[in-house]
Amino acid sequence: MKISGFTLANDKVAQLYYPYLESIQSILPIVDEFVVALDDKVGDVRAGILGLNSDKIKIIDTTWDTEKYTDGTILAQQTDIAKEHCSGDWLFYIQSDEVMHEKYLPVIKAKCEELLHDSKVDALLFRYRHFYGDYQHYLQSHGIYPKEMRVIRNLPEIHSWGDAQSFRRIPNFDYQNYRQKENTFKLNVAEVDAYMFHYGWTRPPKYMQNKRKNLHTVFKGEKKVEQMFAQASDSFDYGALGNLSQYKESHPLVLAQKIKEFSWASELNYGTKHELDRPLHKHEKLKNRILSKIENSLFGGNQIFGYSNWKVVK
Repeated sequence: MKISGFTLANDKVAQLYYPYLESIQSILPIVDEFVVALDDKVGDVRAGILGLNSDKIKIIDTTWDTEKYTDGTILAQQTDIAKEHCSGDWLFYIQSDEVMHEKYLPVIKAKCEELLHDSKVDALLFRYRHFYGDYQHYLQSHGIYPKEMRVIRNLPEIHSWGDAQSFRRIPNFDYQNYRQKENTFKLNVAEVDAYMFHYGWTRPPKYMQNKRKNLHTVFKGEKKVEQMFAQASDSFDYGALGNLSQYKESHPLVLAQKIKEFSWASELNYGTKHELDRPLHKHEKLKNRILSKIENSLFGGNQIFGYSNWKVVK
């Protein structure tokens, strides 16, 4: 059995506090190769990746064409480029703000071995821990995806889908419309007892605001983003962290240095009340707060009519 790791990146991941090196390092022990589709005009990201000194890593040079691939689909197109350079039986996809805890690696590898010849299963489904603001708080809210596929079978009909969050089977795909729903099919998945640690909302407030601007630009274009953020603060307002779930267990070892460098506690609000001069974040809206309380107390965190881009194989 062979497992390939793959991801996409550009020079922004080094500029916007992404844990992209830790992300790659976190799954290197169980993959036989790791493919990166990289558009890096500055060269810092390439240098960082090569600095990991792993002969498993293969960089594929690309160019982001955001005029051709709009509405965030450039992320899916780049993901597909990396995927198609993988040679493994299973392909482990990880984004630049995701890190896998080392304690789950044996579990994931064993699941891949167990299901290697089970053609009913297309992918493995992971639970998610979405850290928010710092490394001690996380989002457990209706509307925030609780699960996602991150290991897929190496089949040509499986493609990155939408904005590269997920995957679908797309027969005869033309590599153009990554948001198409017609003639696309949800993958059959097996659940794996592992969490993906997502740190997309864990960075200094100024970096967080710049990251949001950059990501919105990929979806909406520069002019629209300039209008959106014309009156916005230079720093992201995380709100009252005291209302969120607290995490008291260990983080991945590869993230130890980044956690040690945590320095923006004075810019965060650890209380339960907050004076708002901005629109509510998704998890702060009354409807989502009520649904979250019901889901977490009565349904074990499973969302009512929540996001589900897969079919679980029993």
